[in-house]
Amino acid sequence: MKVAELVVKCLENEGVDYIFGVPGEENLDIMDALLDSSIEFIVTRHEASAAFMAGTYGRLTGKPGVCLSTLGPGATNLLTGVANANMDHCPLVAITGQAGLDRQHKESHQYYDLVSVYKPVTKWNTQIKTGEIVPEVVRKAFRVATQEKSGATHIDLPEDIAGMEVDEAPLNLMDHTLAEASERVIREAVNLIEQAEHPLILAGNGIARGNAAASLRTFVEKTSIPVVHTFMGKGALPWNNELSLLTAGMAGKDYITCGFTKADLIIAIGFDMAEYPPENWNPDGAVPILHIDTQEAETDACYPVKLNVLGNIDENLKELSSALSFTERNNGWVLEVRQEALAELEEYKDSQAFPVKPQKILSDVRSALGEEDILISDVGAHKMWIARMYHTYEPNTCLISNGLASMGVSVPGAIAAKMVYPDRNVVAICGDGSLQMSSAELETAKRLNLPIVILLWRDGGYGLIEWKQLKKFKRSSNIKFGNPDFIQLAKSYGFEAIEIKKAEQLKPAIEEAISLKKPVLIDCPVDYSENMKLTEKLGDLLC
Repeated sequence: MKVAELVVKCLENEGVDYIFGVPGEENLDIMDALLDSSIEFIVTRHEASAAFMAGTYGRLTGKPGVCLSTLGPGATNLLTGVANANMDHCPLVAITGQAGLDRQHKESHQYYDLVSVYKPVTKWNTQIKTGEIVPEVVRKAFRVATQEKSGATHIDLPEDIAGMEVDEAPLNLMDHTLAEASERVIREAVNLIEQAEHPLILAGNGIARGNAAASLRTFVEKTSIPVVHTFMGKGALPWNNELSLLTAGMAGKDYITCGFTKADLIIAIGFDMAEYPPENWNPDGAVPILHIDTQEAETDACYPVKLNVLGNIDENLKELSSALSFTERNNGWVLEVRQEALAELEEYKDSQAFPVKPQKILSDVRSALGEEDILISDVGAHKMWIARMYHTYEPNTCLISNGLASMGVSVPGAIAAKMVYPDRNVVAICGDGSLQMSSAELETAKRLNLPIVILLWRDGGYGLIEWKQLKKFKRSSNIKFGNPDFIQLAKSYGFEAIEIKKAEQLKPAIEEAISLKKPVLIDCPVDYSENMKLTEKLGDLLC
């Protein structure tokens, strides 16, 4: 068989269902081999979108999503989505076509050394230079991608190698095993927790990756320790649990940040440093950290680890719960913080102001979606509002990219999410800036007949950057742009389209969009004057 056919057989052996990508000249043999494969190739309109889809697939399933591009511009387009998945710890395997070995030693059409280009944004990568190593390369790419902390790997396949004959077979698969902390470490952790008067849990992305939400909830029930979630840890504890301090992650003060000022021990569970820099919540490094994760933490002066509890997060939380006694704490302050934070959502849920206030939009979205439905946030001012005010019941039901945080992720992400969970409602929220970065994928959603809902927050500019400019300089610079007629744009792609002209139309529009079971875009003007009002309000907080 050809090397390309062996690559595809190895991918089948790994249980790959889909490959997202754009075909090109240097991956012709791979594309031809896929015609005889059980793997479905999803043609995307841009390579970055293909990687966003693969990353979302990986995040939701725990299996590496696979994306494919050709060499040169295809590979550099793919790079952003690969880097996004790697920093968000989403398992992904990227495959790039490449120039033949016979022209890599000289200046050549569309040739770059992609192993060097991809090395900084992947956990591991290599080029296939002989067919015999294909089974080992593919197996290692999938094994490394899923090892904690999961992330992206990359395989570069030269076109001349892809067409060569080879006589090899896929390798057997092996499950990962994560060790558990020793009894001594568990005892030390129990002592730290029992000695603390005001411990606080910081729940991160690793809880979802490790399927540890149930164990965390048992741990919280036994210890009565309140929980703050990172943007990517949302849902580890249901938002309506009285010990949930909701979500933190904005720079500067917030209601939730006040919880950190009361803590004498922060129990960071599954926390990834890129999610929420410790300098934002432990600026003096004065509060000790009990670090519960699969790996030791990055060295950071504001993250003084008192003890590492390393290994399988789920099992280690179970061991801690078994070793701890039931504890009742005076958590009246938690209720006060929750009431302050939740009051914002209640205050504006009946607002008739137009353009629509962010608080009102999120109140309507939350009331229209079920507990396991999925909201995917793009990157922009709306992301900050979603993180603070879209409250969740379960992990991975509000997907926010907060590592690389690349714009354009929501529409491709919604496509992948609907493929993984066809029975759940999936809503992508994006700004007019981020939508235009991946709007061509509306055609992909329509072609695949995926009934996703895109809720556009339209303000005619880069709202998050303006927000930061106003905070720093009291004036904005070069953030406004023009827009197409989004209603006509959506219809041209075959979407249903709904334009919001009054605030009271929004919730019925969301409900209608969900009921249509078709791809739908909702164009909703947003009032981002609320951004600076929030900044001023939080600036007056006393913790």
